Amino acid sequence: MTIFSKIIAGEIPSYKIAESEMFYAFLDIFPLQKGHVLVVPKIEIDKVFDLPTTYLSDLLVFAQPIAQAIEKSFSCNRVSMVTVGLEVPHAHLHLIPINEAKDIDFAQPKLSFTVEEFKEIQASILQHL
Repeated sequence: MTIFSKIIAGEIPSYKIAESEMFYAFLDIFPLQKGHVLVVPKIEIDKVFDLPTTYLSDLLVFAQPIAQAIEKSFSCNRVSMVTVGLEVPHAHLHLIPINEAKDIDFAQPKLSFTVEEFKEIQASILQHL
Protein backbone atom coordinates (compact mmCIF):
# COMPACT_ATOMS: atom_id res chain seq x y z
CA MET A 1 0.00 0.00 0.00
CA THR A 2 1.53 3.35 -1.01
CA ILE A 3 1.55 6.42 1.21
CA PHE A 4 -1.09 7.92 -1.11
CA SER A 5 -3.37 4.90 -0.63
CA LYS A 6 -2.95 5.31 3.14
CA ILE A 7 -3.90 9.00 2.83
CA ILE A 8 -6.95 8.15 0.72
CA ALA A 9 -7.97 5.47 3.27
CA GLY A 10 -7.66 8.01 6.10
CA GLU A 11 -4.80 6.14 7.77
CA ILE A 12 -2.57 9.21 7.35
CA PRO A 13 -4.11 12.67 7.83
CA SER A 14 -4.19 15.12 4.94
CA TYR A 15 -5.45 18.56 4.03
CA LYS A 16 -8.17 17.38 1.66
CA ILE A 17 -9.18 19.66 -1.18
CA ALA A 18 -11.58 17.44 -3.17
CA GLU A 19 -12.67 13.84 -3.56
CA SER A 20 -14.67 11.77 -6.03
CA GLU A 21 -15.19 8.05 -6.56
CA MET A 22 -12.04 7.97 -8.68
CA PHE A 23 -9.73 10.69 -7.28
CA TYR A 24 -8.48 12.38 -4.13
CA ALA A 25 -6.82 15.82 -4.02
CA PHE A 26 -4.87 17.20 -1.07
CA LEU A 27 -2.18 19.72 -0.18
CA ASP A 28 1.39 18.57 -0.71
CA ILE A 29 3.05 18.72 2.73
CA PHE A 30 6.42 19.34 1.07
CA PRO A 31 5.28 22.04 -1.37
CA LEU A 32 7.28 23.90 -3.97
CA GLN A 33 4.86 26.83 -3.77
CA LYS A 34 2.03 27.94 -1.51
CA GLY A 35 -1.08 26.16 -2.81
CA HIS A 36 0.71 23.09 -4.23
CA VAL A 37 -1.90 20.32 -4.54
CA LEU A 38 -1.57 16.63 -5.41
CA VAL A 39 -4.30 14.89 -7.40
CA VAL A 40 -4.20 11.11 -6.99
CA PRO A 41 -6.29 8.33 -8.53
CA LYS A 42 -7.76 5.98 -5.97
CA ILE A 43 -6.38 2.98 -7.83
CA GLU A 44 -2.73 2.09 -7.21
CA ILE A 45 -0.94 2.34 -10.52
CA ASP A 46 2.68 3.47 -10.62
CA LYS A 47 2.87 5.47 -13.85
CA VAL A 48 0.32 8.05 -14.94
CA PHE A 49 0.29 6.83 -18.55
CA ASP A 50 -0.45 3.28 -17.36
CA LEU A 51 -3.79 4.45 -15.96
CA PRO A 52 -6.91 3.13 -17.69
CA THR A 53 -8.03 5.65 -20.32
CA THR A 54 -11.12 6.66 -18.34
CA TYR A 55 -8.92 7.60 -15.38
CA LEU A 56 -6.42 9.39 -17.57
CA SER A 57 -9.04 11.61 -19.22
CA ASP A 58 -11.11 12.13 -16.06
CA LEU A 59 -7.98 13.15 -14.15
CA LEU A 60 -7.86 16.45 -16.03
CA VAL A 61 -11.59 17.03 -15.68
CA PHE A 62 -11.33 16.46 -11.91
CA ALA A 63 -8.24 18.71 -11.63
CA GLN A 64 -9.62 21.64 -13.64
CA PRO A 65 -11.82 23.30 -10.95
CA ILE A 66 -9.08 22.71 -8.37
CA ALA A 67 -6.51 24.46 -10.58
CA GLN A 68 -8.95 27.34 -11.12
CA ALA A 69 -9.49 27.63 -7.36
CA ILE A 70 -5.73 27.64 -6.75
CA GLU A 71 -5.30 30.41 -9.31
CA LYS A 72 -7.99 32.49 -7.60
CA SER A 73 -6.45 31.87 -4.17
CA PHE A 74 -2.83 32.82 -4.81
CA SER A 75 -0.99 35.45 -6.78
CA CYS A 76 0.28 33.55 -9.82
CA ASN A 77 0.39 33.75 -13.59
CA ARG A 78 -0.97 30.22 -13.95
CA VAL A 79 -1.23 26.81 -12.36
CA SER A 80 1.28 24.35 -13.73
CA MET A 81 0.51 20.67 -14.12
CA VAL A 82 3.45 18.35 -13.50
CA THR A 83 3.70 14.57 -13.46
CA VAL A 84 7.07 13.52 -12.10
CA GLY A 85 6.10 10.39 -10.21
CA LEU A 86 9.53 9.32 -8.98
CA GLU A 87 9.07 9.91 -5.27
CA VAL A 88 5.94 7.75 -4.77
CA PRO A 89 5.09 4.71 -6.94
CA HIS A 90 1.47 5.82 -7.33
CA ALA A 91 0.36 7.91 -10.32
CA HIS A 92 -0.30 11.52 -9.38
CA LEU A 93 -0.51 15.04 -10.73
CA HIS A 94 1.05 18.13 -9.14
CA LEU A 95 -0.92 21.37 -9.45
CA ILE A 96 1.48 24.20 -8.65
CA PRO A 97 0.82 27.95 -8.80
CA ILE A 98 3.69 29.57 -10.70
CA ASN A 99 4.94 32.93 -11.90
CA GLU A 100 8.02 31.65 -13.72
CA ALA A 101 9.48 28.32 -14.84
CA LYS A 102 11.86 28.04 -11.89
CA ASP A 103 8.83 27.80 -9.57
CA ILE A 104 8.44 24.14 -10.59
CA ASP A 105 12.07 23.14 -10.08
CA PHE A 106 11.82 20.08 -7.83
CA ALA A 107 15.51 20.46 -6.90
CA GLN A 108 14.79 23.69 -5.01
CA PRO A 109 14.21 23.58 -1.23
CA LYS A 110 10.63 22.74 -0.26
CA LEU A 111 8.54 25.22 1.71
CA SER A 112 7.53 24.61 5.30
CA PHE A 113 4.22 25.68 6.85
CA THR A 114 2.65 25.36 10.27
CA VAL A 115 -0.56 23.39 10.74
CA GLU A 116 -2.41 26.70 10.95
CA GLU A 117 -0.86 27.91 7.69
CA PHE A 118 -1.78 24.66 5.93
CA LYS A 119 -5.36 25.05 7.18
CA GLU A 120 -5.45 28.65 5.85
CA ILE A 121 -4.16 27.51 2.45
CA GLN A 122 -6.72 24.70 2.40
CA ALA A 123 -9.56 27.07 3.38
CA SER A 124 -8.58 29.56 0.69
CA ILE A 125 -8.68 26.92 -2.06
CA LEU A 126 -11.92 25.40 -0.74
CA GLN A 127 -13.54 28.86 -0.68
CA HIS A 128 -12.95 29.17 -4.43
CA LEU A 129 -14.08 25.66 -5.41
